[in-house]
Amino acid sequence: MVGDLQRWLIDLGLSETLSLYLRWLILALGVIILAYISSVITRRILLVALSQLIKRTQTKWDDALLRRRFFKRISQFAPAIVFYLCAPLFPPIEDVITRLSYVYMVLVGLRALGSFLNAVNDIYITYEISKQKPIKGYLQVAQIIAAAFAILIIIAALFNRSVWPLLTGLGAMTAVIILVFRDSILGLVASVQLTNNEMVRIGDWIEMPKYGADGDVIDVTLTTVKVQNWDKTITTIPAYALISDSFKNWRGMQESGGRRIKRALNIDMSSIKFVNPAMLEKFKKYQLIRDYLESKEKEIAEYNKEHKIDTSELINGRNLTNIGTFRAYVVAYLKNHPMIHKKMTFLVRHLPPTPTGLPIEIYVFSKDQVWANYEAIQADIFDHILAVVPLFELRVFQNPTGSDFRELAKTRF
Repeated sequence: MVGDLQRWLIDLGLSETLSLYLRWLILALGVIILAYISSVITRRILLVALSQLIKRTQTKWDDALLRRRFFKRISQFAPAIVFYLCAPLFPPIEDVITRLSYVYMVLVGLRALGSFLNAVNDIYITYEISKQKPIKGYLQVAQIIAAAFAILIIIAALFNRSVWPLLTGLGAMTAVIILVFRDSILGLVASVQLTNNEMVRIGDWIEMPKYGADGDVIDVTLTTVKVQNWDKTITTIPAYALISDSFKNWRGMQESGGRRIKRALNIDMSSIKFVNPAMLEKFKKYQLIRDYLESKEKEIAEYNKEHKIDTSELINGRNLTNIGTFRAYVVAYLKNHPMIHKKMTFLVRHLPPTPTGLPIEIYVFSKDQVWANYEAIQADIFDHILAVVPLFELRVFQNPTGSDFRELAKTRF
């Protein structure tokens, strides 16, 4: 057919040389047009029809592949195949066309593989296990390995060499490869350790002050871990930094079912005293500690009677104090609070006295772990406790303010 075309051109009166060049030009234009037609058919007809069909299906895989443009990149094989098959029509440059077509198909295949692996990750993250065992780092390693092999294949194709000698020579370049891909190699090792040891999962709340990170892990890749801070900024941490440096992971708190409330208020020690009969009658009106006071009153009376204690002075024998009664009230209040976890650590204790008073520490756990709700529960508890302190004839320690000095000055002048 090609010879017939040249003879037809000669019959038209063209010289043999001119007819030869013109034949090649016509063939080149024909191949280009054919490649363009194949591209139009695959991308604008077949691909559009396939897209419409995929949107009607219930499966997620095809949607992920379409979203990642896998089919569009596969369609790019069509013009390359046309050039590859038509290369024999151009004997002087057949080898060049074949090699270039082959290189182009390798590059298209590499991009298609990248789209496929991204689609695999998109599907995987829809499953709950992805938060515990992310695979994005492994998929990135697969892409890097595929890219390395693609480069070797392209070099072998361009220089008409076998791939195996290039692989043999690759061993001599190991040191250079390690130097160039240092971060990726460290990231790969770190990613494997983070995943296998479950040190970090997507969704974990971590703190790493060195990098200004305090928020939820939103992505774990081959080389980095992305943290969305509470102010909605994004902090990117090198994966190997989580292995070499220390960080705090709040997952244990999240899985425990409670969130710790640990806060103290300082009581002015000059306001601490024994409970006299008038105070005791007043305290018995507080419903939460009424039974407690009646029980303690009976217990103390029996003890003092048994040991023949002179109760005319409160210092003798056993007696209630306002600080102890207040502490008992706080315990009762927290035990009756619906949002305090009763099966986790529950303490209302004294800390060592300080120059700023006697600290009464509350160490309990909230049932609600959501930050805003937790802060609201904690604030409500201390709102109430601070309000009832004066009812037990106690005072919260507070450094003098300007108004205190003004009041003092009025009394002196």
